[in-house]
Formats: sequence, C-alpha cells, structure tokens
Amino acid sequence: MKNKRVTVIGLGNSGLNAALLLKDTGALVRVTEAGDSRAVRKNAAILDDKKIVYEIGRHTKDFIKSSELVVASPGVEDSSIAIRWADELNVPIISEMELGYRYCKGKIIAITGTNGKSTVTTLIGQILKDGNKDTVVCGNIGNSLCGEIGRINEGTWVVLEVSSFQLERIVNFKPAIAIILNITDDHMDRYDKFGDYFDEKLKVFKNQDERDILILNRDAGELSGLGKVARSKIIYYSRLSNTNGSFLRGTRVVSVAGAVPEEDVCELNDIRLKGLHNIENVLVSVLAGSLAGIKPAYMKNTIKNFTGLRHRFETISIIDGVEYIDDSKGTTVDSTLRALESCARPVILIAGGKDKNSDYSLVKDIVREKVKCLVLIGEAKNRMRELLGEVVQTCEASTMQEAVELARSLAKADDLVLLSPMCSSFDMFKDYKERGDIFKKAVLGLGMK
Repeated sequence: MKNKRVTVIGLGNSGLNAALLLKDTGALVRVTEAGDSRAVRKNAAILDDKKIVYEIGRHTKDFIKSSELVVASPGVEDSSIAIRWADELNVPIISEMELGYRYCKGKIIAITGTNGKSTVTTLIGQILKDGNKDTVVCGNIGNSLCGEIGRINEGTWVVLEVSSFQLERIVNFKPAIAIILNITDDHMDRYDKFGDYFDEKLKVFKNQDERDILILNRDAGELSGLGKVARSKIIYYSRLSNTNGSFLRGTRVVSVAGAVPEEDVCELNDIRLKGLHNIENVLVSVLAGSLAGIKPAYMKNTIKNFTGLRHRFETISIIDGVEYIDDSKGTTVDSTLRALESCARPVILIAGGKDKNSDYSLVKDIVREKVKCLVLIGEAKNRMRELLGEVVQTCEASTMQEAVELARSLAKADDLVLLSPMCSSFDMFKDYKERGDIFKKAVLGLGMK
C-alpha cells in the first residue's frame, strides 16, 4: 500500500480503523463521510491528529476520482453516490474486513448467520482464551478487524464475527474455519430478495479450499445443499442427531472432531444460557474449541461460567411473580421465534422498531401459541398489527416506558414480559443497547412503585 492513493468511505469504527491501518502502511489515505454527527466529529479529530485528509457531511467526486483503491465501510450501500462514482470510474472497491485480512497474520475462525453470531463469537473466544490460546475477538461484534491488526501475531486465533454487509466486497478473504449458524429472513430493506442476502452469507467460504474447514448446522434446513458447492472440509453440529462434529447424546454434549476420537464435554445442566437455540450455540462453540485443540475440561469450565450477552434473552427482574426479559438484540423475526420457543409461560411480547421489510407472518403460529398480548412500538407497528393482530390481542405504545407499564397492567403472576422487537432500533434509539437499557430502567422503576 505504500504511496498508494486510497479513499475510505465511511467514518464509523470500521472506517476510522481502516484509515489508521492504511496510514501505518504508508498509503496516501483520505476519508469521505456523508453524515455529520458528534460521533463522526470525534473520529474526525483522530484523523486530524494523524494528518489524514477527510471530508464530512458530503461526498466529493474528486476524492474518488484520484483514488487507486476504495475501502468501503459495512454500512455503505451500493446506492451510495461514492460507490456509484467508484464503479463509474472503475476504481476497485474492497471491504474494511478484506483490508484487515490482507494484513492479518493469525488463524481466522469466521462466524456468520442471521442469529446467534455474537453469542457464538464471544463463547468461542472465551473457550480459546481459557484454553491458553492467544486470542483476539473482533469483527461485527464491535471492534473491527483493521483495528486489531497490531495485536495479531502468527500464533493468534482471530475469532471474527462476520455480517453479510462485511462480506459484500471481499476478494481474497479466506478463513481457516468458517461457521454458518443459520440463514433466515433479514435485511430486506437492503437486499432486493432473500436469495441476494443468502448468497452474500455464502461468501464466507467462497475462497476456502480442501485445507480449510466449513462448520454447518445440520438442523438448519436452508444449509442442507451447501455440501455440494463448498470445496472445504465440512463438519456438522446438531442438537437433533449424531453427526461428524458435535451433538447431544442424551443429556451430554459430545465432540468427535478433536484429537481424541470422542469426548464428553459437559452436561446440559452445565449450560447456564436459556433456550434450545443456546444449546446449538454451545454445540458449535465446543466443536470450534475441539478443532483448536482445547481440552474438554477447559471447555466445560468456560460453559459453566458463561452467562451470555447483555440484551440477549437476559432476565432483568421478577416483580409480583412476573419475569421481565430483555431480548433487545432480537432484531430479526427468527430470533424472536427462537426466543418464544424458549418461553414456557404465557408471554406479553413487546415488539416493533425500524422496519426491515421482514415477513412478520412467519411468527404467526408461535405468537398464537405463546403470546397472550402483543404490545407494539415504533415504525413497524402498523405492519405488525396487520399481520399479527388477527391472532392475538394487540395494543400500542408510543414510548418504551409506556410499553412496559402497559405490559405490567396486562400481566399476571407466572407470566413473562418479553422485549424481543424483530426490528432494528434506529427509529427510536441509538442502537439495540440503548433500547435494552431503557427497557431495563423502565422495568426496575416498576419495582420501586
């Protein structure tokens, strides 16, 4: 990259770290950002310190015209004028993750899927760390690959959460171990059809060969045909049947992929995470740990101490016999379906947010079975009411505080109040974390009344 003219599009975490890495390599780097916010200006101040040229609040064609390479942040869509200029001028475009990969000396485990990525990425990372492996956890989980390059050596395991957005503009990206958890309806506000989203996910193993490993969920029917198109060695995990990787034998989690032909790792009652989907998350994490050479005793200890992520089916409080659960990270229809499957008591479901053109009718049966009342918030509430209102009592709230108070008035002892929105948060909140924090504050406030 030395003396190469490179423009980075986007000045969030990914764009900032891409620019800083490029600067360190000797590239002649510039950054263009269409937005203008406090967070953008904070990152721009860092560019000032590094004497990196930038523009904010607009895109200028000259930034692209003089470039030999463009690095696009994950949030930048094909419709962006800066991307269109690059295409028009035949300037090569790569993703921030592709740039990081080109400087990554470590061995990458890349995790993708519609649901469960963050939990699995975090758990695998903790298993490797507890097993005394030099480990860096990064990617879509919050800290970009480019930002971690300085910490990664040849002996480092890089546990990388990968989104479809990050995979859109890869060229050579090639993880040693690729994991696909599931692929269900999501981001239909970005993609024209589900097949486009599905195909982007499959790029995680696009460049793999027979020396690499692809881990698949045998229970996810949508992944069943991938064995015919992948060149890598395929290993499966399954909650429902024995397979060549990890599976359940009665109440035992078993791995057959490590150095020992068969290893009992833990019992189901060692798993502190709630829900059937989290049994699957443990199975795939154990499989990755076995392939990395982690002994079962270390993995068992990690699993027994792993309580999950904030805002992912997290019990906040029990008030007057009603349990309040924060699943604000449930931003897809399928994630809410899985959350509801894990509920053994009647549910008052708080849902809604920024509409991603998802098909909410997919949860109609589980809502009919599990939900006694649906409290709707946000931009998507009208579509949700149209698709689900016929199967369940439906109410609306204008704020999270109002939604929580309404849910309390509807709940009886032994009911659950579940925040699981099926939507992103950006219509009302900064992100899913703020949404979950406000839900938590409202719930804890109930206990004081």
